[in-house]
Amino acid sequence: MPNTASAPLETPRLGEPYLLTPGPLTTAYAVKEAMLRDWGSWDGDFRAMTADLRRQLLEIAGDTKGEFDCVPMQGSGSFSVEAMLGSFVPKDGKVLVLSNGAYGKRIAQTLTYLGRDHVVIDKGDYMPPRGPEVAAALDADPAISHVVVVHCETSSGILNPLKEISDAVYAHGRKFLVDSMSAFGAVPATIDELRYEAIVSSANKCIEGVPGFGFVIARKSELEAAKGRSHSLALDVHAQWDYMNKTGQWRFTPPTHVVAAFLEALRIHREEGGVAARGARYARNRDVMVSGMREAGFETLLADRWLSPIIVTFFSPAHPAFAFDRFYALMKDKGFIIYPGKLTVVDSFRVGCIGRMDEHVMRRVVDAARSSLAEMGVDDAAPPAIALEERSRLAA
Repeated sequence: MPNTASAPLETPRLGEPYLLTPGPLTTAYAVKEAMLRDWGSWDGDFRAMTADLRRQLLEIAGDTKGEFDCVPMQGSGSFSVEAMLGSFVPKDGKVLVLSNGAYGKRIAQTLTYLGRDHVVIDKGDYMPPRGPEVAAALDADPAISHVVVVHCETSSGILNPLKEISDAVYAHGRKFLVDSMSAFGAVPATIDELRYEAIVSSANKCIEGVPGFGFVIARKSELEAAKGRSHSLALDVHAQWDYMNKTGQWRFTPPTHVVAAFLEALRIHREEGGVAARGARYARNRDVMVSGMREAGFETLLADRWLSPIIVTFFSPAHPAFAFDRFYALMKDKGFIIYPGKLTVVDSFRVGCIGRMDEHVMRRVVDAARSSLAEMGVDDAAPPAIALEERSRLAA
């Protein structure tokens, strides 16, 4: 059952700052503690851990018919994104990349490295790609075989509309790939709700594990078709899948401690109430923090409709005394590490809502922001006029 208790979550025992970032993030002490034991990567106990990890992730994805499988991959999330693209897009395929931030751009860059033909619908810093424009692009270019999008683009914090994109893709007989790095485990994207061929995420995001591996959840027919297609030995999803199914082992040295931590994180995720409860806690974090920051005079880049429960972008104040580096240092001194902005037109910063935090922490974040402004001599947090002009484009 979902955890509805209002008691605050445990604060970091080691006294480290809260990580208000989209991963790595603040983890439970029990997750850290799970890494104190060593494991043999070939041993039966660890092989059982790997099998359990794969099974639980398929349950989260909603694979009730046994049509999908889960393939964990060593490395950061970007390793798994590249593995997905290099394994599931044929060398003569063509990809439509839906880009509205840094990670959409990274997908296009990856495809260039892979030598895969691709075109980009570039929505700028934060505008959402919509189903009708995807449909129009597919109508105009029959060579496009795959469409790929970032589920939550953390450059801005926007949650992209997966369902309408998926509907457009499959209405045109193409295939859909999803980078759900910062959303899987807290934002619903189950197989029965929308169609895709593969979705990727990583250990150190909404499941609240630590960095060290990502995972690809893919249709078994796509995994079978990927044999011999990958550009890379280490990033070959089919080879990893085939070897795991035959031996129960990872092909190369696995991050054993990270896997142990992830299993503990999965236990906590399940006990909290799964995706629905995790997402509700993050949404409450967002709502409490955004409300408080707006009361302090800050403005969000996105209207409420587009705010994800993952991370929120705020415009930097126009006040001449405001400097982000100073603001960052003051926030860190108060126990909170925030994130610089990635917008190209106006200055901004970001505050994450995910990790082992709750609304009680977010109220302290707002208090810290107010105090930091006062220390800087900033008595007005309003953004420059150009920032509001940018936001009006999204509203239109």
